[in-house]
Amino acid sequence: MREKYLSSITGVVDLPPDGGTEGARRATGVSPSNGSAEEPFLMSPPDPEVPEKKARRRFTAKYKLQILQEADACTEPGQLGAFLRSKGLYSSNLTTWRRQRDEGLLDALSPKKRGRKEKEKNPLAPRVAELERETKKLTRKLKRAEAIIEFQKKISEILGIPQEDLPEEEERGSS
Repeated sequence: MREKYLSSITGVVDLPPDGGTEGARRATGVSPSNGSAEEPFLMSPPDPEVPEKKARRRFTAKYKLQILQEADACTEPGQLGAFLRSKGLYSSNLTTWRRQRDEGLLDALSPKKRGRKEKEKNPLAPRVAELERETKKLTRKLKRAEAIIEFQKKISEILGIPQEDLPEEEERGSS
């Protein structure tokens, strides 16, 4: 009995029954290694198992638009049917895709830039930043001026120099 083996270098090889495969075989169907560069592999038959249900096809928006454009170009009787058969599509696909195109859904399905969305820049942001810097600067100046005034009041009390009283309206406006 001659068995067929697949050689990794030369292809299918007939090995003699007198000991080309002496020794125990591995569970994978590969004969034990003898150190040669041309180690034969047992040919396994093709897998006869067929999946129960075919995987559902998915069409990209770009593909749908391309098919619709080609289908719209069909003008002869029977040309559209032949086109659909060649692409493996149904007329219901065209109907659905045309409705999606008219509603603008296909444009919405087109690939978008991935990643974080860019925030819209507020046109007033530079002006706001400038005003905030100016406000901080003026606040620091005001605190310095108030500290100087407080210091002057204490010095005048210590030295006994009379202070001019401000009218009430001006005092309320400054605080």
